[in-house]
Amino acid sequence: MINTGKLAGRTLFITGASRGIGKAIALKAAADGANIVVAAKTAEPHPKLPGTIYTAAKEIEEAGGKALPCIVDVRDENQVRNAVQSAVEKFGGIDIVINNASAISLTPTPQTDMKRYDLMHNINTRGTFLVSKECLPYLKKSNHAHILNISPPLSMKSHWFANHVAYTMAKYGMSMCVLGMAEEFKKDNIAVNALWPQTAISTAAMDMLAGKESSDYSRKPEIMSDAAYAILIKEPRSYTGNFAIDEKILKEAGITDLVQYACNPENADKLMADFFLDDVGPENALQPGSHKSTSSSSGSADDGVIAMLFKKIEQHMTPEVIEKTGAIYQFEVLGDEAGTWHLDLKNLPGKAGRGPPENSPDAILTMDSKDFFNMLSGQLKPANAFLSGKLKINGDMRKAMKMEKLMSALKNKAKL
Repeated sequence: MINTGKLAGRTLFITGASRGIGKAIALKAAADGANIVVAAKTAEPHPKLPGTIYTAAKEIEEAGGKALPCIVDVRDENQVRNAVQSAVEKFGGIDIVINNASAISLTPTPQTDMKRYDLMHNINTRGTFLVSKECLPYLKKSNHAHILNISPPLSMKSHWFANHVAYTMAKYGMSMCVLGMAEEFKKDNIAVNALWPQTAISTAAMDMLAGKESSDYSRKPEIMSDAAYAILIKEPRSYTGNFAIDEKILKEAGITDLVQYACNPENADKLMADFFLDDVGPENALQPGSHKSTSSSSGSADDGVIAMLFKKIEQHMTPEVIEKTGAIYQFEVLGDEAGTWHLDLKNLPGKAGRGPPENSPDAILTMDSKDFFNMLSGQLKPANAFLSGKLKINGDMRKAMKMEKLMSALKNKAKL
């Protein structure tokens, strides 16, 4: 999206702006000549994560903006309050707040320790509320006041809670701030909106969740920064209380070429859907129950396509595949072809078939038979299935996501 200059001289207070989506939004606004408060925790280089508040500030100034790096843990009232005061002293006020800082742990209830629960709620929900509250007196003085939370549309569908209820509650807390504050601050001409991606975004968090290879099926953070910019240049009174999706916002702004945002343009039509949204992508023609196996050597004629698929997988497992995977999977299949299945890709020569594995599984994956077939046949990526709520994972998340490479290799070998 082309810059308009409408944010020139405006001051943006952005949490989590040292990397990822937060930094991308900062750089986009900086190109207009905006002032950016880089409010984040990383002051010293992190061994696993890129960027600090100081490197981000340097990039912002090189892009044409002015920067104020502030060490801010959004859980700490004093740090937030001091950063807000420093921003006002340096730039004269605050016009826009971006609540981007967030913590994530995609664990079911038994595996969610209370320290992690508190971290997510204190950063996501409480941090968003605190930063908005502390900036409010200055937003009221601005003639172009916006609060934008990087949070999803609210949905009461149970599958968005079932796999990681603690994270969903914490993330939805940010969205409830939008719901309430948009109405509360309407009289003050302060726009309050949420923005969420249609697809996975290539960030350090996504790398940790689904592996670095997930970037091949993700978009660049710039799609979120362009969408945020499209919202932030709107007159506050004309646009508030919305749960915006990046792709839709850009299309409304006249941007039809979304391939430019794909990390790998060749996969622009195979992107992973993000959390809390309906799945995107083509429907798959072949489904469990659409035909039955006719091979007498593989068991009864009514074994179904999943049994047929496991037979083919077992026939084409190689030491190379087992060495690269190094994991044991147990599958709890629901629906038309319900049952328990296993893949042992840790112990040579490998095993695949009905029932639980002989040794303890590294990950237990639960999903409907239709989606399970699509995943095993390479038509539905495990990361996409998980992000869209179709796949529930208990156990080692990283090993579960190795299924993506595994299924690709097996599909090529077996011509599934």
